[in-house]
Amino acid sequence: MSTMLGVIGGGQLGNYFVLAAQKMGYQTAVLDPDPRAPAGVHADRHIIAQYDDADALRKLAAICSAVTIEFENPPVSSLEFLAQYIPVRPSPACVAIAQNRRDEKQFCESIGLLVAPYEVLETQADIERICSHGINPSRNPFSTPLLMKTTRLGYDGKGQQKISDFSGIPSLWDNVGNVPCVVEQMITLHAEFSIILARSADGAIAMFAPTHNVHVDGILDISTAPFTGGHGFLQRGELAAIRIAEKLDYVGVLAVEFFVSDDTLFVNELAPRPHNSGHWTLDAAHTSQFEQQVHALVGSALGDPSMTHSATAMANLLGNRWAHGEPQFDLLRNDPRTHLHLYGKDEARPGRKMGHITVVGDDVDGVALQAVNIRTAITRRDDFTNTEV
Repeated sequence: MSTMLGVIGGGQLGNYFVLAAQKMGYQTAVLDPDPRAPAGVHADRHIIAQYDDADALRKLAAICSAVTIEFENPPVSSLEFLAQYIPVRPSPACVAIAQNRRDEKQFCESIGLLVAPYEVLETQADIERICSHGINPSRNPFSTPLLMKTTRLGYDGKGQQKISDFSGIPSLWDNVGNVPCVVEQMITLHAEFSIILARSADGAIAMFAPTHNVHVDGILDISTAPFTGGHGFLQRGELAAIRIAEKLDYVGVLAVEFFVSDDTLFVNELAPRPHNSGHWTLDAAHTSQFEQQVHALVGSALGDPSMTHSATAMANLLGNRWAHGEPQFDLLRNDPRTHLHLYGKDEARPGRKMGHITVVGDDVDGVALQAVNIRTAITRRDDFTNTEV
């Protein structure tokens, strides 16, 4: 009987992990409360239970040799429980930092990396301090517009509100139930890119090509690779991502998102798992980010992360594009450079990631344009906006 690997979470990232693991000869088990979760459909075992269900966690630990995650917000206590019995990669401590914006920013600052100027908002006294004095004297002063972001559950633009005037902070904080937040300076953004790497338990690192990202309404819309950048940003980003992974003693796949503003590089977010911006690796890298996740989990040598094509673009397909009927996917059948990935979700909702299109070719601008044009062509109407997450 082959080794069984577990994954917490049954969405599309978990599904790609399951498929990669099975292709590499492993059995798989998924813990997810949704009986129709995409990863659960393809896994050898699907434990249908809440992520903090003690009996389910015991079962997962009993049948698996190691466990990973496919989203950054499983209960850390559940990961700590599993870690008593089997390897959990990335570690519960790494996940705890990545799922809290405050802790994530403070960690990055502690190792000498820049983040956008921010203040922590957790009490009424914090509101008074931010409104009356702005930011700490040790940092540049705040100026509107600002962003209020909940410290937890903020992926894909969730939990974020724009602050146009300091006087609006109290009511905006009420809107999110007065949960802990960070108030962050909106910066002049010239580019966004991500560095995705895999790190093994012995410290070996394999890094994918830097990826340029364009977001719409807080949700990733288009990714292209390789991103060439400028001003040494890519080299600085790669070194920063390596520094983060090493300081965390990280094992697994890690995505680091960066903001470029003038000649300054800011760390935006960490994702302790494969990332939407790395989906192109399924079609344009010798080893996909999900295969690397398996390698890191089981302790085998990391694969070759280099690209198999000169350029690639990935365009997300959100549920908005199903509003007037299913997209005309039959139009994609005759183009060998275009790859369609559907996630097997049973309901298309606005802002929900239903799939993506990857285009490979020789020129980054060319494949990006082709990906956008193809997405437009298969969509019955293309006037949708990401109005709901």
